[in-house]
Amino acid sequence: MSDYERPKVWKWEDENTDKSGNRPTAGSRFEQKLPVGKAPFQLYSLGTPNGVKATIMFEELKELGVADVAYDVYKIDIGEGDQFGSDFVEINPNSKIPAMVDQSEEPRLRIFESASILQYLAEKFGELMPTDIHGRTETMNWLFWQIGSAPYVGGGFGHFFNYAPEPMKYPIDRFTMETKRQLDVLDKNLENRTYIIGDDYTIADIAVWSWYGQLVLGDLYEGSAEFLNVEEYPNLLEWAKRIAERPGVQKGLAVEYQSLDK
Repeated sequence: MSDYERPKVWKWEDENTDKSGNRPTAGSRFEQKLPVGKAPFQLYSLGTPNGVKATIMFEELKELGVADVAYDVYKIDIGEGDQFGSDFVEINPNSKIPAMVDQSEEPRLRIFESASILQYLAEKFGELMPTDIHGRTETMNWLFWQIGSAPYVGGGFGHFFNYAPEPMKYPIDRFTMETKRQLDVLDKNLENRTYIIGDDYTIADIAVWSWYGQLVLGDLYEGSAEFLNVEEYPNLLEWAKRIAERPGVQKGLAVEYQSLDK
């Protein structure tokens, strides 16, 4: 039985002065200039499930032979609090990676949130997004599904399974149940589909694979694939392996992030 008593008004007790600590406030915490390269796209990110969506997208576009998709990618070390630097917050006031600037537009254009970056690049270059209303809508259905669902996996299941200071039955059971429900949603959807929306590989596959594909392949949280018994989802596993073999995906995962000091 927990000895915690919920107060009438919540107050922040852990006033961590370290710049990487979580706080109940937004905005920049220190001055920090971000490097700006010469490529059309300047990407500030990290190799997290959300971060790799952008690099995979760029590499998939390159594989398709799309011109003018050169990008410089810089490491935003969220453990060190780089996401709270003044220049980064100017690009993304929500202080989350990935964030990007399109220097080919006048004036230069900021794009933040991983789904927004995927949609922006797909529409700008006319790739990985169907143009017919049915295909486009189905792609957006699953893109928004991923954005709305993944916090239960990362902030819920992943946090209490992998990062919490001690195991806690209630939140682990709560978020494991929801995570397995989502895996079942995907497995049933992929029963007669090669990709998320059907026969076409789209930004929906990139978005969903970055979280759920890596999860069932055992690449997110140590021991989680066994814990979730992912063998129960054969259609999802087959799809995850198929996506992982794509050259654009492999290159997007292996990209080298430049230091902010450059």
